[in-house]
Amino acid sequence: MILSVSRRTDIPAFYSEWFFNRLKEGFVYVINPFNERKVSKVELNKETVDLFVFWTKDAEPMLKRLDELNEFKYYFQFTITSYRNDVERMTRKKKDIIDTFRILSKKIGKEKIIWRYDPIFLNDFYTKEYHYRWFERFCDKLEGYTDKCIISFLDLYKKTEINTRCLNIHKMDEKSMRQVAKQLSIIANKHNIIIETCSEGIDLSDYGIKKGSCIDKNLISKIIDFGVELKKDNNQRELCGCVKSVDIGQYNTCKHHCLYCYANFNEKLLNDSILKYNPKAPTLAYTLKGDEKITVREMESIKGNKQKQLDLFKNIKQGE
Repeated sequence: MILSVSRRTDIPAFYSEWFFNRLKEGFVYVINPFNERKVSKVELNKETVDLFVFWTKDAEPMLKRLDELNEFKYYFQFTITSYRNDVERMTRKKKDIIDTFRILSKKIGKEKIIWRYDPIFLNDFYTKEYHYRWFERFCDKLEGYTDKCIISFLDLYKKTEINTRCLNIHKMDEKSMRQVAKQLSIIANKHNIIIETCSEGIDLSDYGIKKGSCIDKNLISKIIDFGVELKKDNNQRELCGCVKSVDIGQYNTCKHHCLYCYANFNEKLLNDSILKYNPKAPTLAYTLKGDEKITVREMESIKGNKQKQLDLFKNIKQGE
């Protein structure tokens, strides 16, 4: 099974102590985002977890504890954008985050750290030229520390539209998207960085940009050294190319306070969740009341029957 850590919140930045405690305990309780009385028990062991995908804007708290992941395979989706604190209100300075990115890359290898420059939006301040300047600076700093950059254009869901109203965001048509994508591709190519898109319907192949998968079966196969055939995750958006995974995060818990975030949609719930956080608890930011229905999540290695067939074939050959 592939575990996502996490689309719903930044566990590496804010809850890494909790995560490593859960790893030691061997399980985590995940609250159903639509019904908090339904809880899944997800086992965390090398027999069932094939790979962790970490999503973060700042992996600094994990840098000194990576040896605790020695028994597991993993890679990072690491977001660095050009926005200031009027948009990403609680992120550290770009210089410090870039330093963290480079240190992490040296520790785990550049193929295991994917740079995300997303979501992209435009307004009177964050113009196309602004993005081009900053993207060039980032590419210059990250060249040799990653092979790939994932981009996407901001989707204004109802809750994000409300939260970003103060930014006076300009609606991007296909022409604008193509202009931005083309220029970013030109810049990235100069720095030996491949660009792929995330959940975008627009075809940008004319600029050498493929539609990507953040939870990517090809990268996973390479990291675990085992060719796997995995199905698309039907729980994600239609345009999402990610394969199936289990997310162990919780909505309304991310403390970056980014205005465009879809995972934080209620300020009161966010503040309440932060107060409930206990690094020693089996849940991330939720206090069990005792009336929850806890179900053990069925988890099986993605190697599945293919590994069993290989083992059987090996045993037959040895018996000859």
